[in-house]
Amino acid sequence: MNGLLTLKGLSPNIIQSIIDTAVSFKNDSSKVTSFPDKKMVTLFFENSTRTQYSFQVAMLNLGITPIGFSSIGSSIAKGESLYDTVKTFEYLGVDGVIIRHSQNEFYKELENVNIPIFNAGDGTADHPTQTLLDLMTIYERFGKFDGLKIALVGDIAHSRVAHGNAEVMKRLNMDVSIVGPEIFIDDTAPRITLDQAVDTCDIVNLLRVQFERHADVIEMSKDDYHSLYGMTKARADRMKKDAIIMHPAPVNRGVEIADSVVEHKKSRIFEQMRNGVYIRMAVISMVFEGKL
Repeated sequence: MNGLLTLKGLSPNIIQSIIDTAVSFKNDSSKVTSFPDKKMVTLFFENSTRTQYSFQVAMLNLGITPIGFSSIGSSIAKGESLYDTVKTFEYLGVDGVIIRHSQNEFYKELENVNIPIFNAGDGTADHPTQTLLDLMTIYERFGKFDGLKIALVGDIAHSRVAHGNAEVMKRLNMDVSIVGPEIFIDDTAPRITLDQAVDTCDIVNLLRVQFERHADVIEMSKDDYHSLYGMTKARADRMKKDAIIMHPAPVNRGVEIADSVVEHKKSRIFEQMRNGVYIRMAVISMVFEGKL
């Protein structure tokens, strides 16, 4: 089994190589390799728009045939395990699988699978291609990582984006801090205030508040959250001249970020989505070419 399961074992040089490949695909379509003989299936056991469909667009751009999957109506409903589902597609002749699952490190159960596996998000642990597209967005803006200050703002404890980003960004010598309500804070990075983040950071990386999961524990209203921890227009305007705002989306408008700031000149939210296609193209092509 190969593919991309996590970035934890990848060196900064390999991570930079993935980003460079994605940037080259974005800037020059003639550099894109085609794999017309390949087929891949997306196994998403949690809801997704950006990740699922950007993987599918990436496959189409690479000449790969995408195969959709729905757990509703499949043998999952009969109790089939994740392993048996993946092995089924392996023996049906699929060349790779893309999986999102609620279980942390689900891929440890798939060690006997003999086709590439791409982690599209596992539980609260990791989301490697999201981290890569975030890094690509930062690199396009600043041309470096070393010394940049980033604040991760919001539901840190339950966010695979926060955990994945922080681990890699620290290894790239970025200065990582976290901001959020006490119930959402863990030991991912040192804690600062939102005012400190707005005034000093190069990147403010907002995270979606998962109200659907935490309605019974969060004690503040959405309006209160926005007032205390949201990116208002006043806060966006206060940020450093070259600073940027990021968010993995979906966005709770008026909660993590004001509606008027989603497309603020400092916002890179939609550019992150665009970059997700090129990062996923880069990861898939590099795996099939034996470079990853």
